Amino acid sequence: MEKKDNSFVHDTINLDEIKGLYENDEVADLQPEDLRPKEKAAEPVKEQPMAAEKAEPKGMAYELYNMLHDLVYILAVVTLLFVFVVRLVGVDGTSMVPTLHHGDFLLLESNFLYGPDDIKNGDIVVLNEPYHWNRDNSLIVKRVIATEGQTIDIDFDANEVYVDGQLLDEPYINEPTALNWEGEYAMQYPAKVPEGHIFVLGDNRNNSSDSRFAPVGMIDEKCVLGKAWAIALPGQTRDAQGNIISPRQWGRIGLVS
Repeated sequence: MEKKDNSFVHDTINLDEIKGLYENDEVADLQPEDLRPKEKAAEPVKEQPMAAEKAEPKGMAYELYNMLHDLVYILAVVTLLFVFVVRLVGVDGTSMVPTLHHGDFLLLESNFLYGPDDIKNGDIVVLNEPYHWNRDNSLIVKRVIATEGQTIDIDFDANEVYVDGQLLDEPYINEPTALNWEGEYAMQYPAKVPEGHIFVLGDNRNNSSDSRFAPVGMIDEKCVLGKAWAIALPGQTRDAQGNIISPRQWGRIGLVS
C-alpha cells in the first residue's frame, strides 16, 4: 500500500484545509487575520554619537585677539554715530545765557539728519557763518527767530521782537532786547528773511553778536551744522590762576529748548 505523503506546498492559504490538519482547538479558533504573517517589529534607531566639539584655543593671545576684534567694531560704530547722527560741541562765550553757559558741551543733532526743511522758529542751532568763521575759524550757537519768507521787526524802545507782526513771548532771554548797532553795522527793520536764510539771536540779547549785526545779518541755511539737542556736560569757569569760580551745575544736564 502506497504511503500517502502528507507534506505539501500551497501558494495560497486555504483556511478549511489548515483546520483539517490540526485538531487543536486553539488553531481551529484562529481568525484569518491571526494567520497572516507577522510584520517584523522595527528596530529602534540607534543614536549616532555626536562628534566631539572642537575645543576652542585658549590663552592670553586668543583673549587679546577677541578684545581687539570687539574694540574695532565698537570704534567703527561710535565713529559712524558721531559723524552721521550726533556731534559733541563746546560753547565758547556767554551769548546764550541763561540757556547755555560758557564751557557747556552739547549733543548736536547732525545736519545729516537735521536739514533745511527741519529748521523751526525757536530751534537752537550751531552755525559756521562767514563773519566769525573767516575771522577766527569759530562757530556760533544761536536761536532761530525767523525763517525764510517771514518778516522780522524789533522795537528797541519797547525792547520787543515781532515776527510777521506777532509779538514774541520769550521766557528764555536773559534780559530785554535793547542792544542795536548803528550806521553801516545796523540792520534795517522791518526786514524780510530771504529764501534759504534764517534770522538768529542770542538769548543773552545785550551781549550777543548775531543777525542784528549787519556783517552777520541773514544767515544761509547751509551754514547750519545741526540742532542743539541736549547739554551733555555743564561748563565751569576758572580764573587766570586756574581756580574754579563757577562750578559745574550738574542739574543742567538734559534737553535744551
